[in-house]
Amino acid sequence: MIIRPRPHWVHLLFVRRGSLIQRILGQQLFIFILSSAVVVAHGQFFHWKVTLTSSPFSLMGVALAIFLGFRINASYDRYWEARKQWGSILVDTRNLARQALTLIGPGREARPFVLGLIGFATTLRNQLRNQPSAAHTAGLLPETLRTQLQDARSAPTLVLLWLGQWLRECRETGALEPLLSHKMEDSLNGLSAALGSCERIANTPLPFTYSVILHRSAYIYCMLLPFGLVDDIGLMTPLVVSFVSYTFFALEALSDEIEEPFGVAANDLALNAMVAGIDASLREMLGETPPAQPQPDANFVLD
Repeated sequence: MIIRPRPHWVHLLFVRRGSLIQRILGQQLFIFILSSAVVVAHGQFFHWKVTLTSSPFSLMGVALAIFLGFRINASYDRYWEARKQWGSILVDTRNLARQALTLIGPGREARPFVLGLIGFATTLRNQLRNQPSAAHTAGLLPETLRTQLQDARSAPTLVLLWLGQWLRECRETGALEPLLSHKMEDSLNGLSAALGSCERIANTPLPFTYSVILHRSAYIYCMLLPFGLVDDIGLMTPLVVSFVSYTFFALEALSDEIEEPFGVAANDLALNAMVAGIDASLREMLGETPPAQPQPDANFVLD
């Protein structure tokens, strides 16, 4: 995720990081070269004059913009839903840590349970990014559990199971009253629901046809547009067509990027920073000094 102060409006015109210029540069060059060739040929294609005007492009442009808007909205809904689920994970882990530290009897140390909550957030991040399940969980989870996670298909589920078993042991030994245990189980259910929602987003992409139709339509529109403008604006055709194509190609690339919000692209969610935030919050509740918070790199990207 890009984290940076909003630059001056002049600097904003030349910002490259996050503008997707590098991703669509090849497409832009292709359209610019094609438009230049149309200008040189005076709108002819193999000695045949392509009789197009700007009128049909106005209608097609409106239709393409509406379809592109639907695509962007669908991708952003997935992005925002993922962010809300991680917000609920932060709330539920804090609630469970506070309840464990204040409601568990003095005969049971709550620290392993609180560290297990950090381990849950860590394993969920690992699963969503296709990283080793037990990565970065040393010191957070018992070694026997970490061994089980290495071959698990859903490591966060096993961590939730361990947390539930820990509460059961507290209830059976009298360190936690049954009524209070049910309240804490509700928060564990909230973590399980957030896990399921994140898996749904990660495992159910938008229909492939959306991308195919939008990609074909944008290319055909931009490839035919020079023929409709060359007679009216002449040498300015490559510049105008390049600007129009930048709008379509950049929005298409952005929708593709945020459609998978758990990735490591510049505009995806900063999962590492979110897990670090949960880690710092819960360690402070334990009375420990949390590690330093992640800071954006030289390119203003916070992962």
